[in-house]
Amino acid sequence: MSKPKVLILRAPGTNCDQETAFAFDLAGGHSEFTHINQLIENPSIINDYQILCLPGGFSYGDDIAAGRILGSQMQSRLFEVLSDFHAQGKLILGICNGFQILIKSGFLLPTDDDGLPATLTWNDSGRFVDCWVNLKSNNEKCVFLKDVEEMYLPIAHAEGKFVPRNDSILNQLTSNHQLALTYCRPGGLNGHVPYPHNPNGSTAHVAGVCDETGRIFGLMPHPERHIDPTHHPRWTREGLAEKGDGLIVFENAINYFS
Repeated sequence: MSKPKVLILRAPGTNCDQETAFAFDLAGGHSEFTHINQLIENPSIINDYQILCLPGGFSYGDDIAAGRILGSQMQSRLFEVLSDFHAQGKLILGICNGFQILIKSGFLLPTDDDGLPATLTWNDSGRFVDCWVNLKSNNEKCVFLKDVEEMYLPIAHAEGKFVPRNDSILNQLTSNHQLALTYCRPGGLNGHVPYPHNPNGSTAHVAGVCDETGRIFGLMPHPERHIDPTHHPRWTREGLAEKGDGLIVFENAINYFS
C-alpha cells in the first residue's frame, strides 16, 4: 500500500516545516513542501495529497497579527479548494501558527453573521512564552487524538490565548466535543489551572480545537518537537519512554488512511 501523502504548506516566515515533515515521514507518510504562491497559482496540486498541514512558524512575520495574512489568503483564494479537499474525507492539521491561520481564515470554525466565533489573541503575560505543558485530550471526535489521554509537549507563542466570542459559542463547542485539547496540571488534573500550567490564559484552558467532523485540528503546542524520547527535557532523570508524546498525532493521521 502506498504511503499517504502530506502537503506541508509554506509561506515567508514559516520555520517549523522541516521538523513537521520529518514527523509525518517517521509516522509512515510521505511529505512534500509547497509554497502558498504555488498553491494559489495551481490549486489542483492539492488533489495529489491526503493530508494538508500548516506548520508552526511566523508566516509573513506576524506583521499584522499571528496568522492573519496567510489566513486571509486562504479565505479569499483557496477556501473553495480547501473545502472540496475536506469534503473528500481528507485531513487538515494546523500547528501553532497553523492553528492561528485556521482560526483566522474561518476555516476551522466557520464565520457567521457576527464574524469569527473565536480567536487566538495575546497571552495574558503580554509576551512570548516558551515552555513545556501538560495536556489532556477529549478524543471523542478528533481523528488526530485517537487513543490519546494525556500529552507533554512544548509551546512557543505570543498569541495563543483562545477566546470564544461569548458563552454560547463556548458551550456549543464544549457540548460538541470540539475543544479537543486542554492545558492541565501534572497528572491530568483539571479544575483550576493557573499559570504556568495554562501558559496563555486561554478560556476553558483550551490548547486545541477540532471542527465538527474531527478531521480538521488546530493546536498551539508543538507535537513535532516531541517525537523522540530524548526530546523530553527530563529524559536523563526519568528514563526513556518508548516514543515521544507528539508522535501519535502524526501516526493517527497516517493510520487514518491505512
